[in-house]
Amino acid sequence: MISAKQYPVFPSGCSQKDAQKWTPHVKTSLYKTTVDCLHENSSSRHSSKAHFWLNGYVNKQNCRIWSEANPQVYVETLLHTEKLTVWCALWAGGIIGPYFFKNEECHNVTVNGDRYRAMITNFFIPELNNRDVQELWFQQDGATCHTARATIDLLKDTFGGRLISRFGPVNWPPRSCDLTPLDYFLWGYVKSLVYADKPQTLDHLEDNIRRVIADIRPQMLEKIIENWTSRLDYIRASRDSHVPEIIFKM
Repeated sequence: MISAKQYPVFPSGCSQKDAQKWTPHVKTSLYKTTVDCLHENSSSRHSSKAHFWLNGYVNKQNCRIWSEANPQVYVETLLHTEKLTVWCALWAGGIIGPYFFKNEECHNVTVNGDRYRAMITNFFIPELNNRDVQELWFQQDGATCHTARATIDLLKDTFGGRLISRFGPVNWPPRSCDLTPLDYFLWGYVKSLVYADKPQTLDHLEDNIRRVIADIRPQMLEKIIENWTSRLDYIRASRDSHVPEIIFKM
């Protein structure tokens, strides 16, 4: 719940009009439905994508700042820098990916609905079929390419009612990066390591990303999921109040 003395600072991608629509009682209702569903179905596979800039720039769109006074924070963004767009799915049993979005000429591209659906069809579903996974739930955030009608129809055909997404059978609350292990852990962890040798080409950066993700051990994934379930417990118990920041530390 937003008190009179707290100012939510939203990222540049969130308009003031959008922020006003995101009222505490709406968030609580969506969280209740989603969190209850996640608690009852531990075999959830979380998915997310991230940008990796060659110059090491970190996109802070998932950062949230709470303050008793407006901090007047300004974020400078570099334009036209080379980057990779990477997708992964994570669950207690492992990681599927990384998948790098590229066009037919193998040039790196950003994501749209057609490319996202092609990834689901040609990469993710075949990977699932190669693993012994039963009654799997799939979660994604509310990016436009994720929630286009054709995309939702494709995911419903694959997962039926076991889809957690905007416009899906179970709604996913917007700006809920604190509930997605890839956003609150994986991407930050990978980015803390892949720039250590100062890659000078996108191919070098891609190799580093593949290596770091391949080196993640099952024990680390177990800790990630333990932390995730603790977050669900706290969020269920917190109701309309803020959740202490300390519980979000790994």
